[in-house]
Amino acid sequence: MNKLIRVFAAVVIASLLLLFAINRLNSAVGFSSDNTLTIYNWGDYIDDDLIDRFEEETGMKVIYETFDSNEAMLTKIQQGGTTYDIAVPSEYMIAKMLEEDLLLPLDHSKLPNLKNIDERFIDLPFDPGNKFSVPYFWGTVGIVFNREMLGDMEITSWNDLWDPAFENEILLIDGAREIIGMGLNSLGYSLNDTNVDHLEKAKAKLDTLTPNIKAIVGDEIKMLIANEEAAIGLVWSGDAADMMWENENLDYVVPSEGSNLWFDNMVIPKTAKNIEGAHQFINFMLDAEVAAQNTEWVSYSTPNKEALQYMPEDMVEDERFYPSPELTEKLEVYENLGKKNLALYNDLFLQFKMHRK
Repeated sequence: MNKLIRVFAAVVIASLLLLFAINRLNSAVGFSSDNTLTIYNWGDYIDDDLIDRFEEETGMKVIYETFDSNEAMLTKIQQGGTTYDIAVPSEYMIAKMLEEDLLLPLDHSKLPNLKNIDERFIDLPFDPGNKFSVPYFWGTVGIVFNREMLGDMEITSWNDLWDPAFENEILLIDGAREIIGMGLNSLGYSLNDTNVDHLEKAKAKLDTLTPNIKAIVGDEIKMLIANEEAAIGLVWSGDAADMMWENENLDYVVPSEGSNLWFDNMVIPKTAKNIEGAHQFINFMLDAEVAAQNTEWVSYSTPNKEALQYMPEDMVEDERFYPSPELTEKLEVYENLGKKNLALYNDLFLQFKMHRK
């Protein structure tokens, strides 16, 4: 009997130790609890001081992970290995996540600071009534270029990039929608075109740009352009602002043929564990002074109209990054193309990258 009791006690102790280990492991990989908030965001996309401040004010522990593309973010959330309380997808990806029932509706009564958002960025087609998302940052896709390195040469359009004078001087961001979109826009087609013939023509034209392309890169494009490793880059507007702060020879233009007007938004994935904490964090980031501090650090354009009064005047009056409504109306928001068409974009982009080698 004593032996049986000892065996039983050993089993109980082993079970408790295993349970403790599982809890520790869950914490390590990002499983949320009432006092932990797990956030999944783009790299270099929040002022770390604000995370510290939120933790101090709420007593919560923030676990912060980053992704480098909407597609990578979607795959991770679909797999469900880590339960994120907040994610920050772009507009077309929100539409896809809604199709797949991956998001929880927001409780607007817990987001009083939502009133600070500019009406232009509320109730957009990808999420009518903002039932599932709250604007975080917005901007454009365009061309950053070094005036000193280019001399008297001007860049005003996508088609300027094909000039033979720019051989081995162009860096591209590693994004299928952005690069295929550049090819489409350069031919006068929509960024959301799904006509196979148009897409093939865009890819064929991109292939002819190869002699001018130095590399296709990720976040390091900011350092490379700022350090004058290349004269020209296809970038998001906020990255351009960072580079221009580092190097006064740089300028930024939204091409005349058109480009992308994008929105990144805070959402709560359906597998979230700390829904109350997620609402607290979203409302915290919507505070005007918090949004202003975050915007100055990140350098992208804020949709928070009340934050503008706390920001430097030269920043909010710079039409390269706060373009007029007249210009923004001419730009296109990425649409959810559907699985088949998105696969085609990705395949053409992969072919383009392979063509360079």
